[in-house]
Amino acid sequence: MRSHLLNDSTAEHYRRSVTEGIERVAAKLAATDRPFTGVSVDALAPRIDGIDLDRPLHDTAAVLDELEEVYLRDAVYFHHPRYLAHLNCPVVIPAVLGEAVLSAINSSLDTWDQSAGGTLIERKLIGWTTERIGLGPAADGVFTSGGTQSNLQALLLAREEAKAESLADLRVFASEASHFSVKKSAKLLGLGPDAVVSVPVDHDQRMQTVALARELARCAQDGLVPMAVVATAGTTDFGSIDPLPEIAELCAQYDTWMHVDAAYGCGLLASVKYRDRIDGIERADSVTVDYHKSFFQPVSSSAVLVRDSATLRHATYHAEYLNPRRMVTERIPNQVDKSLQTTRRFDALKLWMTLRTMGADGIGQLFDEVCDLTVEGWRLLAADPRFDVVVRPSLSTLVFRYIPAAVTDPSEIDRANLYARKALFASGDAVVAGTKVGARHYLKFTLLNPETTTDDLTAVLDLIAGHAEQYLGESLDRAC
Repeated sequence: MRSHLLNDSTAEHYRRSVTEGIERVAAKLAATDRPFTGVSVDALAPRIDGIDLDRPLHDTAAVLDELEEVYLRDAVYFHHPRYLAHLNCPVVIPAVLGEAVLSAINSSLDTWDQSAGGTLIERKLIGWTTERIGLGPAADGVFTSGGTQSNLQALLLAREEAKAESLADLRVFASEASHFSVKKSAKLLGLGPDAVVSVPVDHDQRMQTVALARELARCAQDGLVPMAVVATAGTTDFGSIDPLPEIAELCAQYDTWMHVDAAYGCGLLASVKYRDRIDGIERADSVTVDYHKSFFQPVSSSAVLVRDSATLRHATYHAEYLNPRRMVTERIPNQVDKSLQTTRRFDALKLWMTLRTMGADGIGQLFDEVCDLTVEGWRLLAADPRFDVVVRPSLSTLVFRYIPAAVTDPSEIDRANLYARKALFASGDAVVAGTKVGARHYLKFTLLNPETTTDDLTAVLDLIAGHAEQYLGESLDRAC
């Protein structure tokens, strides 16, 4: 079994095995003509359940053949231009190369003696990002597993900085359209069920600063502590960007931590055309960025950034076997001192490879392309009497629903849209997402692929309308 260990004596085996795997994936990518096969859970689960993991195949080619059957054939392929659903981007080749390198070397980014140059590369990228944001010379941060962990850590720091006598007195303010991880983080941090105050949004799904001011004033009047305001730069459902400068003013007035969840909107940090849409982010105390959403990086690649590096001490614990206190005075850079994780992948390498190959403008141009496409998609929807589109896009998301000419019952229209989404997914021709606006069901395009065209959008809209019409026709037949 030692022949499977990666070391100096198995380097050629490693080369052959990885090359064979890469060739399989490359062939699959080249042959993929739709984002999904439409396989059902009931069809796929028995294939995987039938595999006896205690009876290995002992042959890489046989394992890859099996993998084709249980994964590659039926995977959801985000690189396809008609994958239009969630915040999943196609990935750039330099980042995939970085993934291959970091997996083979397998550095752990918790301590210097496990990573060496990896530590310095991550720190350099953190500095590059904080400079792009404009957080100032004392800024710092650390890579995380994703936006949920970044939001959790930011709110942990805010909780500790608030220094309330009782956790029950703390309040977090976030818009109705903010990410669910805000409430989840509050619960994990031991805050009460009323800790997160939901602030109304306007017609464009942006936090109403008048309402925020009212809630902050009420908090002060009630003797409670405004722990943090979470502004969102790119909501998951609408891509809306809260009014950051106005929120920053209110946070300064009430001496409240300002966190900006820019997991989605961080692509604007590299934008050539639209950077001004996140003006005000430089006034944040902490920022979440997900490079794996709008920097075209493989999952996972994310970070939490802070204005004041000293606040990261709230995540610091020392262990004699790992990062004893003496290492601080010896100026040994251990990233575990900043992180909620201990063992941690060298995910920063993917972004490093991307920037060194493409440059920030290369990333920004790709993100600008999907933002431009989304405006064209909005115009298509606004001009099509079959659809109702909710808001003009700020980033690359469109929320809409099919509205039949002959049906007025909102519940029946809801069912038609739900059916259309499900039928489209089962066909494999395209993948779209869904959400609710108020009590009504809507569909959603999340456009993160520069290869997607307006022709793709038109074709998918026709497919949606066709499935919805089929459902309504069958529903009418049943009613008769």
